Amino acid sequence: MTRPAFDQAGLAALLADPATVKVLAVPGPGDLPRLVPVPALQEGDQERLVLPERHESAESQRGLLRALWYDRPVALLLTHPDGRALELRARPLQAHVTGPLFLRHYQELRGREGDVGLSAVWEIAVEAGFDQSLAARDAAEAARHPGFTHLDRIAV
Repeated sequence: MTRPAFDQAGLAALLADPATVKVLAVPGPGDLPRLVPVPALQEGDQERLVLPERHESAESQRGLLRALWYDRPVALLLTHPDGRALELRARPLQAHVTGPLFLRHYQELRGREGDVGLSAVWEIAVEAGFDQSLAARDAAEAARHPGFTHLDRIAV
């Protein structure tokens, strides 16, 4: 199955827009996938994503750690009210709990939200991305099945 690819500029725009809903799918216990909202997800350096995680026992933290330990992929879905949607296949690379990246995010978070903690800053590598907008999915379906149509659309 061929899917429309995404563009890096489109990804950056979605990540930067506060109206974008960001959802992370991670491996859960017993291989049951878990979906977690991750509004703090942002663009990082070297075409990576970063996810500052505030809580040690958060579902995202446990799932990313499970994916890292067992070399499992994760997925992200970014959707916008205007219809843009990107599906990303990715892998967690590292959880920073100290160092310059952690310190930068820690200081930004405390400057924005006051006396709060930061557990880790995750670096996530995007391996593939797909345009999941309705327009892209309609076009892909039309290309795969050019003759398919519903009877109500051809009835006169």
